Amino acid sequence: MYSETDIDGAVDAGALTAAAAASFRSHVAATRATPLVDEESFRLLTGFNDIFVSIAAVLMLVAVGWIGNEIRFLAPDHGPAPMLGFAVAATAWGLAEYFTRIRRMALPSIILLLAFAGGLFLGFAISLAGNGDLEKDRMVAALLAGAAALTAAGVWMHWRRFQVPVTVAAAAVSLAGLAVLLLVAAVPMLRDHLPPLILVAGLAVFAFAMWWDMSDRARLTRRSDVAFWLHLLAAPMIVHPVFTMLGLLHGSADPARAGIVVLLYVLMGLVALAIDRRALMVSALAYVLVALSSLIEQTGAVNLAFGLTALIIGSALLLLSAFWQTARRGLVNLLPGEVAVKLPAVDRLTAA
Repeated sequence: MYSETDIDGAVDAGALTAAAAASFRSHVAATRATPLVDEESFRLLTGFNDIFVSIAAVLMLVAVGWIGNEIRFLAPDHGPAPMLGFAVAATAWGLAEYFTRIRRMALPSIILLLAFAGGLFLGFAISLAGNGDLEKDRMVAALLAGAAALTAAGVWMHWRRFQVPVTVAAAAVSLAGLAVLLLVAAVPMLRDHLPPLILVAGLAVFAFAMWWDMSDRARLTRRSDVAFWLHLLAAPMIVHPVFTMLGLLHGSADPARAGIVVLLYVLMGLVALAIDRRALMVSALAYVLVALSSLIEQTGAVNLAFGLTALIIGSALLLLSAFWQTARRGLVNLLPGEVAVKLPAVDRLTAA
């Protein structure tokens, strides 16, 4: 499987002409009966070797972390040692020099990036904050913010070196964590109001994702891949706080709240359709299943509640998927012109 970035790279290297690349894309669009711009493509696997290398890399990272945890330099008396995180981060960077920079393997690159970012934050967090209690010590929040800032800087260096699309999302979550932790350090009472803070951070990440999307409306370059991962990050950061504040985490909902959930899901579906990103709908799926199931249970069909809910939602999503391009074209045509021209193109020709 070849990604849009691979095709662009082949054109840049002279292996394909621009006309041949355009003809190939048109052929694929015709065989799939859908414009490529609507495929929301990203490369995860190039073959089973990606899975093989990923398993080996995870084993290596676990082993290095285990050994690093035994190095108690600057470590607190109890809990993990900083070297656990730093060893994992260093190993992930080293492996990326071959499997990402030279081999350009998709899945291993994602795993190594996440291991690098997570290891870096863990190492800095333990070194700076130790086993401090965030609930009791505002200084711990400030120190964790410092760890998030250092992690964001490391992730930026990773991006400059390897250009893995998911890296920008990793930097975004580091900066979002930095902002939330700084606010908690400055105003400790905000610890009891984390969902609204996460929601605001999620909306900021969503806006950032839209900036990347608007720079590549035809979705032909790596910028579209970056936007995909940012949307995938923003979706749960928006959806989870909203439904948490509605009290959906208790596993049931009264008719009023369930109705609000369904209306919100429809609204999210319209937004997802307009921007041609399905992540919002997937992130909210669990919550709308709970809400609809609760509504059906309250009608007396307790044993059938989950089955009927899954049937309704599954049928609706499959129907939407089958007519996604038609529905999206109709929705975009209803939007003001100055808004429509900034959204991902309805088809490749409109973005040319």
